[in-house]
Amino acid sequence: MMALCALTLIPAGAAAVYAAPPMQTFVVNPETGETQAQFAARTAWWRKAKFGMFIHWGIYSVPNSDHNNTTGMGEWFMSNHKMQVKDYEKYAAQFDPVKFNASRWVKVAKDAGMKYMVITSKHHDGFDMFNSKLSDYNVVKATPWHHDPMKDLSAACRKQGIRFCFYHSFMDWHAFDYLPRRPWDTRPTAGADLNNYVKYFEGQLKELLTNYGPIGVIWFDGGWEHNAADEHSLEVVKMIRKLQPNILINNRLQLPEDFDTPEQTIPANALPKGRLWETCMTMNNDWGYAWNDQNWKSTQDLVHKLCDIASKGGNFLLNVGPDDQGQFPQAAVDRLEQVGKWMKMNGASIYGTTQSPFKKPLFDGRITTKGNALYLEVFQWPDGPLTVPGLKTPVVYARAIDGNEKLAVTQGENGPSIAKPAKINPIATVVELKLAGPPVVEDLTAIAHPQADGSYTLAAADANLQGALQVETKSDTTPNIGYWLNPKDTVSWTLEAPKAGAYTVTLDYACPDDSAGTTFTVGLDGVPGGVDGVVGPTGDWGTFKEETLTGTLNIPAGKQTLRLTPKDMPHGAVMNLRRIVLKPAP
Repeated sequence: MMALCALTLIPAGAAAVYAAPPMQTFVVNPETGETQAQFAARTAWWRKAKFGMFIHWGIYSVPNSDHNNTTGMGEWFMSNHKMQVKDYEKYAAQFDPVKFNASRWVKVAKDAGMKYMVITSKHHDGFDMFNSKLSDYNVVKATPWHHDPMKDLSAACRKQGIRFCFYHSFMDWHAFDYLPRRPWDTRPTAGADLNNYVKYFEGQLKELLTNYGPIGVIWFDGGWEHNAADEHSLEVVKMIRKLQPNILINNRLQLPEDFDTPEQTIPANALPKGRLWETCMTMNNDWGYAWNDQNWKSTQDLVHKLCDIASKGGNFLLNVGPDDQGQFPQAAVDRLEQVGKWMKMNGASIYGTTQSPFKKPLFDGRITTKGNALYLEVFQWPDGPLTVPGLKTPVVYARAIDGNEKLAVTQGENGPSIAKPAKINPIATVVELKLAGPPVVEDLTAIAHPQADGSYTLAAADANLQGALQVETKSDTTPNIGYWLNPKDTVSWTLEAPKAGAYTVTLDYACPDDSAGTTFTVGLDGVPGGVDGVVGPTGDWGTFKEETLTGTLNIPAGKQTLRLTPKDMPHGAVMNLRRIVLKPAP
């Protein structure tokens, strides 16, 4: 699958040059004949946009607006309450969102700084939020409202300059032909045929892609119960690209397509090989409206997440769940308004930027880049000047974006120091550094040094990944190295040893029982020997345990590269690895 590389790293001694480079090289797509230049052009608007609104809206908002319902809220209401289809259908007859105003919705998104909108045309409950001729179970025919909100939203988005996009679920708990059925669904399955359902699925996609104008993204979901062959995914994708050649397609129809979709989490680093990605996230706990879900993220948290995502080259798709009257929750509107105020002044540090040349900044904040400019999104300004350790390219000028204040720059041995602006934003203060050329950076975070007790903690987020490995987050907020499906892939760290010594090696990892058994070596590049280990079972991919290997690793003085290399992978995967800890041997 083709991918765009936002930043290319070119080794240059102790430093590295980062720039917005040519596209990541890939073979022309044999299915579409698309070249890498055409891929770049097709995805350009999305990569520049960075920030979009997700909307989960359907008849599940009816019970979720009823204060007598206190459990099983959100868009999975039907599943959470194990409802029969005929019992859930009654909510369609109660759905009458007379306060819906498409122009107001789009304006809220636009004022927040969002550039595209992705709305549920159909969620897993199978109810169509558009006027489908293939089913009577839709918002026009089955509700007292008798209205197609997608027509209004499509027109309002075009008028206000927002890209209109659809979420569409493959899973369908209502359609007779969709299999497998939910365990509590008592309808007979005799005569049901998934192939017939796929034809219905394709027919509805044709309606969405021909009746609502240009569509920016088709955002699939619910495809995890089947493989690509059963879902006829390649056939579906070809049909979509024929109808709307400029559309983007996500990775949830069992094909990689244009971009990945981490959900409710932000990757620790940019994805390998410049793979495009977009974090989708709720503002509270639920995707669909839930009257009793008041666990709202703060405006500061949302802006910091946006900066974090942009600094890693991703997009942020932030969700709103409207109620049964067609209104956004006021708490969501308030937060989006505040995010928009920050974006109005500081959006240049987000729109059209690429990932930071630094693996992570050595100050409280994030960094993005655009051409020869760096943007420092400073969450907490230090007492004095802000230092950018490791930046080697001379700074032509520095300015605080909000207020356009020029800031004094002092060039130190380890990098420039930037004078504190007169105006400090309590959410994040953005400084633009105009450089004399592409940023040349010495990544001072890439070298592990011993802690006070002489030990080293080599974390997943600081690792150098070789192959298709990715850093992800599983059961808690601690990142781990995952997607270890190829035994030729390795992971390494650079460490500085002030003196030679012997160390015990402890791994913090997870592996389900049916994937355990990989043998591996932890050793040093160019140094004979190492410590061998076997990956044991921990229960599942999110249950981690610490295991100390037998033997010790001898580490010479100086800069060394420690590498974990699989030797034999008998069951299709290696492990999820959170960290390696080296302790001086007794």
